Amino acid sequence: MRLVFFGTPQFAVPSLERLLAEPGFEVAAVVTQPDRRRGRGNRVDASPVKQAAVRAACPVLQPARIKKDEATLTALEATQADVFVVVAYGQLLSARILDMPRLGSINGHGSLLPAYRGAAPIQWCIVNGDRVTGMTTMQMNLGMDTGDMLLKSHLPIGLLDTAGEVAAALAQQCADLLVETLQGLQAGTLSPSPQDDTLATYAPLIQKEDYQLDWGKAAIALHNQVRGFYPNCVATFRGQPLKVMATAPLGEPYWAELPSELTALRDAVETIAAEAIQRHSPPGTIVGLLKGQGPVVQTGDGLLLLRQVKPSGKQAQAGADFVNGSRLQVEEFLG
Repeated sequence: MRLVFFGTPQFAVPSLERLLAEPGFEVAAVVTQPDRRRGRGNRVDASPVKQAAVRAACPVLQPARIKKDEATLTALEATQADVFVVVAYGQLLSARILDMPRLGSINGHGSLLPAYRGAAPIQWCIVNGDRVTGMTTMQMNLGMDTGDMLLKSHLPIGLLDTAGEVAAALAQQCADLLVETLQGLQAGTLSPSPQDDTLATYAPLIQKEDYQLDWGKAAIALHNQVRGFYPNCVATFRGQPLKVMATAPLGEPYWAELPSELTALRDAVETIAAEAIQRHSPPGTIVGLLKGQGPVVQTGDGLLLLRQVKPSGKQAQAGADFVNGSRLQVEEFLG
């Protein structure tokens, strides 16, 4: 089976590498986003997918606007591919492109469609508190993740899992599912299933304001926001930005899923909670300091432990080191 692979970020690399290594598949070309200037040094970096393709001595195409790049379109037609495989490429494909291969164009999408169509399905499912996600392979059409579904895989989400950890697991699932999908297409054994548009939800591009923490929210909502948008969520501390990179909600609903070093401090947490109630501490107040763990913050509903933070101008640090380094005091306030 002759194919062209479209992808850009690290998420797509396991799929490309699996297809390159799998007997019976020939990757005729790889299409990825143009090299970008990144970082303080303004250095030019190739995408992770391009780096993987170069290691495999696979031809690479990098159009800035694929639908308008006639040289790329001609090159794609010349591959005479049986199928195009798309995983997190980053550009929309035209009908001309989708219709080029004999078996059409197949996408690996990081959600259980029709849930979380769009650009950031993994992040938003965690922010929304979902406990299961997965991969879907589908036949692409001109809509945004609206094509007929082929195969699905499922992945449970733990209470402390971050978007990066979930993405790494889904990337491996995607590689396996694509192989199974392509083999099924070749054998003619797959039956596409139309999506129910009435069940569709959306995962839009993440905006800067999505990173702002509002301590009036419930502890679990803040925790999901932190791990879903890891490592970018931000509050203020003593008038300066404070990145909040890892948290844990504390209380009865969560003990069974928290690590032993936290459950061992259950009595201390209950004391902190009782004292916060007596003081009528408003959301954002540091109501306790858990020994060896970090500060405990009162939220709009429940207590939240700050397990890892990054103060302005400093490296990321454990919550306990933040307490010691800043000489943190109970009743200080986070904005």
